[in-house]
Amino acid sequence: MSSYLDFSASTPCDRRVVEAMLPHFAEQFANPASTLHLPGRQAKKTVDQAREQVAELLGCYPGEIIFTSGASESNNLALLGVARKHAGKRRKLLTTTIEHKAILNLASPLSREGFELIPLPVTSAGRLDLDVLASHLSEDVLLVSVQAANNEIGTCQDIPEITEMAHAVGAYMHTDATQYIGQLPLDVIDWDVDLLSLSGHKLYGPKGVGALFVRGGAAGIPLEPLIYGGGQEWNLRAGTTNVPGVVGLGKAAEITLQEGPQIRQHLQALRSQLLTALSSLPEIRLNGDQLCTLPGVLSLMLPDQAELDSEMLIAHLPDYALSNGSACRTGALEPSYVIQALGHSVQEAYRAVRISLGRTTAFAELEGLVQALQRELNSASAAAR
Repeated sequence: MSSYLDFSASTPCDRRVVEAMLPHFAEQFANPASTLHLPGRQAKKTVDQAREQVAELLGCYPGEIIFTSGASESNNLALLGVARKHAGKRRKLLTTTIEHKAILNLASPLSREGFELIPLPVTSAGRLDLDVLASHLSEDVLLVSVQAANNEIGTCQDIPEITEMAHAVGAYMHTDATQYIGQLPLDVIDWDVDLLSLSGHKLYGPKGVGALFVRGGAAGIPLEPLIYGGGQEWNLRAGTTNVPGVVGLGKAAEITLQEGPQIRQHLQALRSQLLTALSSLPEIRLNGDQLCTLPGVLSLMLPDQAELDSEMLIAHLPDYALSNGSACRTGALEPSYVIQALGHSVQEAYRAVRISLGRTTAFAELEGLVQALQRELNSASAAAR
């Protein structure tokens, strides 16, 4: 049986989430905007409950949660929405070179509308250098967008400190917390961010649904909608509400809030065991910041003397679902831009392998993986001699 170790790409839907969603496909199918009749009002009540569940997970008000199709849309709505609504002199948006493509690929559309998206470099561990950030902050900056944690290397950023610096010059602060939520606790009040993105399928919820936290809701951070139509989501995101998906996201948020401490303990124990096992393979190095990182993500750098790249390794280990980078680069042949942003060469980037752990990962799976890695390294080294 294959061992799935690619939870950063997607997580399985928790069975309790599926059970909560099922009635809303065929039995309780009404449109929550149709509030003139009872089925519609019941659907609206269900959506309201899900909004409360997500809000409770983040520590905010239900009215500050906007449901979307996922974190990519949430990221787009945050950056494009703020920019398109802004008519002042602030024309710069700051981010980092290791952000998700849903942020970095906004450079062109923002440019066409008179804005500049500036990706700031990170350290060799993947951390945003706060001195570099400070040197770019000015009254020309409209918004700062920095991932809470990177999906490829697991490195976490100091979001409260970055937020304080952004606010000091009057800029908004957005964070993509898609990977962070579910592995580490957060509270938007403590972080003081203005906008925060999340996605259901990274949270043991369904695909195709996510949310954007907007401080103050519709009357708070000024946003221009990406989708026009009806008045759903306080006129910020038109379209008939995906009730089953929203219910699933709400249930996933509830489970994460309730079981968060146990989940973190499990992931931390798995990580500790895996690091101990990997110590027997000194030729393998770790990418990212090992002190400030997600417990469930490890990025390995294969040794160059073995002449074994990540795609070859993954092909040789069909019993293990691993990754060589972000799933947002589906079908891409180029090496990870995240690994290169850490200062590694293209050749080194081809040797990066990501292991991402989940709630259902067993200790025995990791033992088997390390043994398989050892066999492949020995075989590759022997072939290179």
